[in-house]
Amino acid sequence: MLRKLFLIFFIGALLSACGSRPEKNEGAEVEERTVGADADADAKERDAGDGAQSFGLQEDQSAALRQLEDPQSPLSVRIIYFDYDSDAILPQFNEAIRAHAEFLQAHPEMVATLEGHADERGSREYNLALGERRALAVKQQLVLLGASSGQIRAVSYGEERPAATGRDQEAWALNRRVEFVY
Repeated sequence: MLRKLFLIFFIGALLSACGSRPEKNEGAEVEERTVGADADADAKERDAGDGAQSFGLQEDQSAALRQLEDPQSPLSVRIIYFDYDSDAILPQFNEAIRAHAEFLQAHPEMVATLEGHADERGSREYNLALGERRALAVKQQLVLLGASSGQIRAVSYGEERPAATGRDQEAWALNRRVEFVY
């Protein structure tokens, strides 16, 4: 009887919460559109002076993305691998992390997401925590090397997004990683 009463109360509270809509958001949307319209007008005014129009990425952002794609650059290393059950950054990845820190420092408009992963061994909860520790270890190193913490997001997928599906040392080694996503 008590369970039924609780269930009815819970459903009623849920339905009443879904029916209300705060009115402050409407004003915020209007303000955002106004700011966006002003920015568009400013951009058109700047472009009208030289007859050029730009669409999509700004020129400096496009150049920044080209730097990330250069296979000769340490920035092309966007996966940091880890030892079993460890969040310690291996020495062979120090140069790549330093390059990413310098890149972020030079491009404050860029944001990097660090996706932490673990192999399938261990519980789901443990692997999520391990993936988070790995992502946070890379983030801490980037910040120590000069990147802004506001440019870096850390997320963990634990064992949920494996790079390799085998159940051997080789597959597990590929799954113990942090990936840079710009």
